Amino acid sequence: MSSTSAEKAPVIIIDLQTNMFDGRIEPPLHEADLLTDRARKVIDWARRDGRAIAFVRHDGPKGDPLAPGEPGWPVWPALGQRDDEPTFAKSVRDAFSNPELGKWIESQGAPEVVILGAQTDFCIAGTVEGAMAAGLKVTVVSDAHSTLDQPQEKAAAIIRRYNAQFARAGANLVTSEALTGSLWPHRV
Repeated sequence: MSSTSAEKAPVIIIDLQTNMFDGRIEPPLHEADLLTDRARKVIDWARRDGRAIAFVRHDGPKGDPLAPGEPGWPVWPALGQRDDEPTFAKSVRDAFSNPELGKWIESQGAPEVVILGAQTDFCIAGTVEGAMAAGLKVTVVSDAHSTLDQPQEKAAAIIRRYNAQFARAGANLVTSEALTGSLWPHRV
């Protein structure tokens, strides 16, 4: 990864929506408070560094907690999204299914993206795959994506397993601390 492209890489925040945190309908994501803190740290770093930030919001079907207009649908307010930070809608796992996201990334002039958000085993995995298929280099913030426990596997194990899969697929993995500190853009 070259430092020139790393300096331009926009931050893409996937599906960090109210329903993932508030516990009203479904349990909160694994370590939801830590995820919020780490995402906020990355957002603040990106703003200080002059990087573009985009949010992706899942539009579920009618009756779903993530359906447009439902209380759980908005981007999680604790992230402090600004008016000039766009939101791209999607209804499948891969955020690159929305061609407007690809156009926005292209307009940033960066051959790579930084990805964080939810859910590790669904929309993060799908978006990492979609970004790579689009020819982008991908950095995954390894401690700033999360999921829910599954009957056969706890969330922490799912996150570890997917981080290993992302690395095998060629993604750069970096912790939120390393990304926002002096270690970026080195592999961590």
